[in-house]
Amino acid sequence: MQVRDAQFEVRSTYLGGFVGQLVSGFLWLLSCSLTMWISYRAGITVFVIGGMFIFPITQTVFWLMGRTASLSAENPFRELAIQVAFIVPLLLPLVGAAALHRIEWFYPAAAIVVGAHYLPFAFLYGMRLFIFLSGALILAGLFFGLWAPAQGIQAGWVAAFTMILFAFLGRRAAIQGTQPGCQSA
Repeated sequence: MQVRDAQFEVRSTYLGGFVGQLVSGFLWLLSCSLTMWISYRAGITVFVIGGMFIFPITQTVFWLMGRTASLSAENPFRELAIQVAFIVPLLLPLVGAAALHRIEWFYPAAAIVVGAHYLPFAFLYGMRLFIFLSGALILAGLFFGLWAPAQGIQAGWVAAFTMILFAFLGRRAAIQGTQPGCQSA
């Protein structure tokens, strides 16, 4: 299978990342809401525990849509997709360490980690759009973490709405095939 064919399958199977990003964006919204109206502890707990359910919820949504959510055995990116998915849970201890130092750094640190996690998606999906999503999340994390740490929760809100916006942009690009936002490798 050629790289561009593998990318096309990833793009079309996962609708340009639509469902996963939507699920993630709504998890961030719930987490930020709990942080604002209850406590950081409640928001962080939902973020971490809810994060473990992003994949099964995404799979369930695809099933409810009547779509398969797995790549063919011939696709060389099957393992890459799995490896990229594990970037966030493997780096959560780093996010936790930042939050132990200063609780307001939780969402900025998480935004940086999730943003870095999205960078390889640009190649995996063959969509430059993921470079912009990655950059937006990393910049939000850096801005609020370094220059407005007391407003760290804002990084969470920005990340949530950015992921939701890019979910729809990615879906549109995937439906259009190799139109704007998509590239062949």
